[in-house]
Amino acid sequence: MKKFSLVAALAAVVSLSAFTFISSVNWKIADGHSVTFKGTDAEGVFKTMSGSVSFDENDLANSKFAVSLDVASINTGNGMKNKHAVSSKWFDAEKFPKITFTSNKFTKTAAGYSVEGTLDLHGVKKPVSIPFTFASNTFKGSLKVNRMDYGVGTMKGMSKKVSNEIVVDIAVPVAK
Repeated sequence: MKKFSLVAALAAVVSLSAFTFISSVNWKIADGHSVTFKGTDAEGVFKTMSGSVSFDENDLANSKFAVSLDVASINTGNGMKNKHAVSSKWFDAEKFPKITFTSNKFTKTAAGYSVEGTLDLHGVKKPVSIPFTFASNTFKGSLKVNRMDYGVGTMKGMSKKVSNEIVVDIAVPVAK
């Protein structure tokens, strides 16, 4: 009987202690998110975002972002530009339907936070760092992306009018 009690007590301690090690908060991406992009002769928004967000300001080591944008949800405000944007000449939504970001490290900064991770865009994976703030259950950040580094568009014809550097502004409200 003592053996059983000892085993049961150890199992209970191990089970309960597991909950103390995992303290990041799992968030659900809420309606009203915004991923906008701006550059010379190119601006718009990606309307559809999905993924998982686990973030705790007091436990950055266990925080994680794994989010994606549907390329086909691009909206430039111009129907013809939208068709061009999803075509094989630009984002090639048929071949590369998602733009993804997966985090691997969070740090606290003087202005808020920074997350390092991998941006997978147009089949090219590159490390990026995104400075962001987290207030009122909303993540806000901005980064610059060189479209040519990811093979989006060309420098021929009308495409060369679009700036290589595109500013991406992100605002993602979340709920528990």
